[in-house]
Amino acid sequence: MPVVSNTSPILNLAIVDQLELLSRQFSEILIPRAVVDELKFDEERPGSHIIREAISSGWIRVQQVSNESLVQLLKQTLDRGEAEAIALAVELKADWIILDEREGRKIAKSLGLKVTGILGVLLRAKQLGELESLQPVTNDLINKAGFRISPELLAQILAQ
Repeated sequence: MPVVSNTSPILNLAIVDQLELLSRQFSEILIPRAVVDELKFDEERPGSHIIREAISSGWIRVQQVSNESLVQLLKQTLDRGEAEAIALAVELKADWIILDEREGRKIAKSLGLKVTGILGVLLRAKQLGELESLQPVTNDLINKAGFRISPELLAQILAQ
């Protein structure tokens, strides 16, 4: 069951110390080289040590993208990390791609990929009993990680 992630879901969940939710829900996450570069986990930044641990333990793995022409096409609209993540998901016929950016999600869906993001991961964790409440995690995402979410969507998520 291949699952591919873009940078922001991994980075933001690591910053708020919730990265293990990805491991519990998907067991293994594949990321392309551009996502590794964007994560900058070799630098001392918030969440870096958690990302290093996940990669060294093997549940986040780096996978090379072979369809460079698709990457180049996607880069006309998206940044390199998103382009490589979507191209890798298409190549692997991934079960899921984890993306938060609106344009990337739209393109991934148009290519037939199943898309989720941080909020989907959090909702699933709440339904599975892994999180008692969404409010503290969403507050941390907004305040510590700079995660942007519309007040309307936040209210809708918290109401669930």
